Amino acid sequence: MTDRIYTAGLVVIGDEILSGRTHDKNIAQVASWLQVQGIRLSEVRVVPDVLGKIIEAVNALREGYDYLFTTGGIGPTHDDITVDAVSEALGVPVIVHPDARAILEKYYADKGGLNEGRLRMARTPEGAELIPNRMSGAPGIRIGNVHLMAGVPHITAGMLDALTGTLEGGAPLISETVGGFIPESEVSTLLREVEKAHESCQIGSYPFFREGRVGSNFVIRSTDRAELDACMAALCDRLERAGFGFTHGGI
Repeated sequence: MTDRIYTAGLVVIGDEILSGRTHDKNIAQVASWLQVQGIRLSEVRVVPDVLGKIIEAVNALREGYDYLFTTGGIGPTHDDITVDAVSEALGVPVIVHPDARAILEKYYADKGGLNEGRLRMARTPEGAELIPNRMSGAPGIRIGNVHLMAGVPHITAGMLDALTGTLEGGAPLISETVGGFIPESEVSTLLREVEKAHESCQIGSYPFFREGRVGSNFVIRSTDRAELDACMAALCDRLERAGFGFTHGGI
């Protein structure tokens, strides 16, 4: 663990996401997992099942951040083209990975065996490593700083679990929340001044409307516990002096 801030990009792939037929859950779970690894999710792009669009997004984000993750498009059907796109982006051929094939042969031994569609899930860019998938056999793929994962959220979760502790990261991001029936428009200057005085902290303001009243929760984030505590103390002091009631942990 270092003081350096490690970053990641995420490409969410699939026409079903863009059409609204499927509601994405992977952005939140990838972001949360990355924070624990000491890595910040810095950019997300949602792209269709179009080779050129995937290549463009992969190249932009793998070069712009320490890590790139993709979700979707590594299944058995004709429109699962993420492997093809990443291979072209990296300038390497697509191969049938022998270890992936062996895994799938064992998994499907009592399920009708391998067919053409199932064998597609053994395809990887040449030189790739496999990310174990305890849920459905078909592995994820890791090559350089690029990680290809399933689009199905519970399968993605298992792949993330398999990657836990394997990536170099910085200090994990920690957070604390305070909130109350406080209109954020009335404390915007206060929030900006507190954040400016604590440069290693970020303050997010999240308004809500409940019980016929307007309020906000304020989330302070930092990689430094002492700085986080000092920022929280300063924010609470300023809110109290301004006459606002608040609750630690938010409401």
